[in-house]
Amino acid sequence: MSQAITESNFHFKGQKSVYHGKVRDVYTLDNGLLVMVASDRISAFDHILPKGIPFKGQVLNQVATMFLEATKDIVPNWLIATPDPSVAVGIACEPIRIEMVIRGYLSGHAAREYKAGRRVLCGVTMPEGMIENDRFPEPIITPATKADEGHDEDISREEIIARGILPEETYQQLEKYTRALFQRGTEMAAKQGLILVDTKYEFGLKDGEIYLIDEIHTPDSSRYFYADGYEERQAKGEAQKQLSKEFVRQWLIENGFQGLEGQTMPVMPDEFVQTVTDRYIELYEKITGKSFVKSDTSDIADRIQKNVDDFLESL
Repeated sequence: MSQAITESNFHFKGQKSVYHGKVRDVYTLDNGLLVMVASDRISAFDHILPKGIPFKGQVLNQVATMFLEATKDIVPNWLIATPDPSVAVGIACEPIRIEMVIRGYLSGHAAREYKAGRRVLCGVTMPEGMIENDRFPEPIITPATKADEGHDEDISREEIIARGILPEETYQQLEKYTRALFQRGTEMAAKQGLILVDTKYEFGLKDGEIYLIDEIHTPDSSRYFYADGYEERQAKGEAQKQLSKEFVRQWLIENGFQGLEGQTMPVMPDEFVQTVTDRYIELYEKITGKSFVKSDTSDIADRIQKNVDDFLESL
């Protein structure tokens, strides 16, 4: 199997600090830039799985780059350059501690809540009579608090404003950007025969201006269905054919793990790891319409260090 990068300990020119997230390692430099390394770690139910997924970081980085470039007319974003297949460099912003989750269909977390009998999610009422993977009459926004550790928590628009997390004017602007980004992502997915089911966006502030930060429209932050056969599968009550991380969650559920106390993370066979890699590459090729070019994985850390060093020297 190809090698995977599951941890990073780089030292870049002007480095002030490093933050190790669930998937990304973010290096802050003294010139106001961030170096974001997309590792091959994979998380589900807010737990990092024991094995890395080869090429996953490259897929996420390159898909996110494409969509950031394609949406910068809607909202400014943090990205400046991608000096390595698994690295993005951009503007350091102050993160807004709310994830803007938008759902076009009753899937994933929303479907689990619906199945449990709940009809209100983050203050938004979901219609009666829906079945899993049905399309909402219009996309719903279901924000979540952004947790450094542990679970993100659902929160309503009203709570965000009442608790002073964000001024109402700022939150309304985030909703406006979220709907416009989702519409653009939906249109781009449709051209490739895909349905953008749901996704999340993260924003930050720089000199009082809102910027789109982190990744967008990747298989880690989004769920995609194949458009071909969607209606037929819904009519028959069949599961949708999808490209997302949901199949990893389903595998964990089938193996007795949902991140709950007392549960043990199952062992990931090499065959399953290879399957996950293949699914990520499939999404890359499907969503971009391009062939995936595998990067050199003989010494990923050395490759990243050299590419980033060369870029920083060129500034």
